[in-house]
Amino acid sequence: MGHQHTALSPDTLTPNRFVDSDHPAVVAFAREHGAGEPRDAAVALFYAVRERLRYNPWRVRFRPEDYTASGVLLRDRAEGGHCIDKALLLAAACRALGIPSRLHFADVRNHIGTARLEEQLGTDLLVFHGYTELWLGGRWVGATPAFNAGLCHRLGVAPLEFDGVHDAVFQEFAADGVRFMEYVHDHGSFVDIPVDRMFAAWEAHYPAVRGRRWPGGHTEPSSPAEPSSPVEPSLFAEPSSPAEP
Repeated sequence: MGHQHTALSPDTLTPNRFVDSDHPAVVAFAREHGAGEPRDAAVALFYAVRERLRYNPWRVRFRPEDYTASGVLLRDRAEGGHCIDKALLLAAACRALGIPSRLHFADVRNHIGTARLEEQLGTDLLVFHGYTELWLGGRWVGATPAFNAGLCHRLGVAPLEFDGVHDAVFQEFAADGVRFMEYVHDHGSFVDIPVDRMFAAWEAHYPAVRGRRWPGGHTEPSSPAEPSSPVEPSLFAEPSSPAEP
């Protein structure tokens, strides 16, 4: 875990510590939503993850044991998950169906973030933004299932659509032509989450957690990801509960 992979490796098909694709909950989710040939299954799983788990940037956690695909399903369905949660679930579900997958991480600048989110993070830079890469048609295809359609419409950004052929990685511009998201640094591709590297990057870039120690040599920060008052007027909260099966 934690080594960058640039070619198809057997590790992209096997369960890992965080991409626990053999967990019964992950296998059941994959089989329920990923019927058909590999490309069709991957597309169906992309939309299932995108819409059934709403995007919630406040769900950042700082313990390695909280980053498993099965945990995303078992703990986070009601509260949603952030980009890494959703990329992780898509990677694990595809791997459970025999579709090679890996995780890709990059630092991105969010040009249409809420003031509250930037205040909590101390920056508009989203460090270790995660998306999924799937081996389809003999090549790696990128897919970001993070932003559910309801959130995109409220932000004035077209939702990412995935066809299993073309990369669907990020929305560069909003509907009015204003830049929405900008990739500023690439961390590369991994078969599992490089948690030590990710936590170190968060500590280095986010004043809210700088100097804190987390479990396993670190201590959990005093909730930098939980706002003390509602996000204005909570762009990141769904008007209703997540979609039912």
